[in-house]
Amino acid sequence: MIKIELARVQDDFGFEATDANGHTVRMDTSPDSGGKNFGVRPMQMLLMGLAGCSAIDVISILKKQRQEVRDYKMVVNGEREQGKEPSLWKDIQIEFHIYGKVDEDKAKRAVELSIDKYCSVSATLTAAGASLKWQVFVHE
Repeated sequence: MIKIELARVQDDFGFEATDANGHTVRMDTSPDSGGKNFGVRPMQMLLMGLAGCSAIDVISILKKQRQEVRDYKMVVNGEREQGKEPSLWKDIQIEFHIYGKVDEDKAKRAVELSIDKYCSVSATLTAAGASLKWQVFVHE
């Protein structure tokens, strides 16, 4: 079982969540809902989790294929449902930017395996009805 603790540390909506290893993340709500920009919005954390989960998969797969990844970046854009409560993620577009001596077909296959098979966050978002679309850009 995973244990996370959350404590209010600033005003009404400034929270810090801490995992069992002592790693912390700051969270807040939007300023129009009373927040103070103290931290990340919880729904944005889901997109960050998606990026982190998939990045670990992709780099791991490419390393096993002896691809030389010099740098790696991702851009994740998401759109939530309008006029609903709760407002779930509806459309998510992901850009994978891989830098180095990397075969483009292997990079695309690594991303496909991550999004469709290995990444638990992408599986969770998809099960909740989100549409995930992705593109891979290999830069030398």
